[in-house]
Amino acid sequence: MAFHSPRAARVRPHAADVTPTEPAEAMEPGAPEGVAEAAPRRAPAHRRTPDGPLLRIRGLRRSFMVSGEPLHVLHDCSMDVERGEVVAIVGQSGSGKSTLLNLLGLLDTADGGEHVFDGVDVTRLREGRRARLRNHGIGFVFQQFHLLERRSALANVGVPMVLGGVPLIRRRAVARELLTSLGLGHRLHSQPHQLSGGEQQRVALARALSLNPALILADEPTGALDAATSEMIMDQLLEQAQHRGAAVIVVTHEPNVAARADRTIHIAEGRTY
Repeated sequence: MAFHSPRAARVRPHAADVTPTEPAEAMEPGAPEGVAEAAPRRAPAHRRTPDGPLLRIRGLRRSFMVSGEPLHVLHDCSMDVERGEVVAIVGQSGSGKSTLLNLLGLLDTADGGEHVFDGVDVTRLREGRRARLRNHGIGFVFQQFHLLERRSALANVGVPMVLGGVPLIRRRAVARELLTSLGLGHRLHSQPHQLSGGEQQRVALARALSLNPALILADEPTGALDAATSEMIMDQLLEQAQHRGAAVIVVTHEPNVAARADRTIHIAEGRTY
């Protein structure tokens, strides 16, 4: 099935493996409902602001020790990503895509190079500040959904908001609004095992959007889905991103997915071009 053009309408994710610190029923039916909207909307359309691009990296490097010897995974990775821009990263297996995404998502620290996100030099941040910036500024969507198995869709979407200190009533209102906007209004209280693959990925997308991040990182978000469901997920990811003015970086090996982006960055042997 053909994908739409990269300029087609777009609709604006890491806390997936963290269990909420409150009882499960806190996100289940029965408590009073809030009336707040999901979050303040960002202006759509990518643009360069007086403060520069949303993301700027120059010469990022990352190595790991393997059997006592250094393995140089990233040698020289550089890019700018504007607010509201959609960028695809493509490359062969082992080219460094996942390592780069971990650096961009503040899940790992580079050995050297420049890394500025939303005006903040993240190379100078301590872990606590990095974690707060990651939780509030970056949303994650993965190939595997990483949903909490014994929690409802509402509870799963609420996880980043629990970590972000959002009050319960607003959490519930935001989660409900996001799930409904993604066509899951009838699945609010369903657990992951009761959902199809496409429905689980939409829950994961809602979770990524719950704190209205400036940047969404999507790692092979359609890799586990059939063609029709993949197109639907990309439609919703891009539409939601545009609606909120968020930038999207999607790692993919699928040409049809990469074609939806505003531009494509290739990575090979640890270098971007």
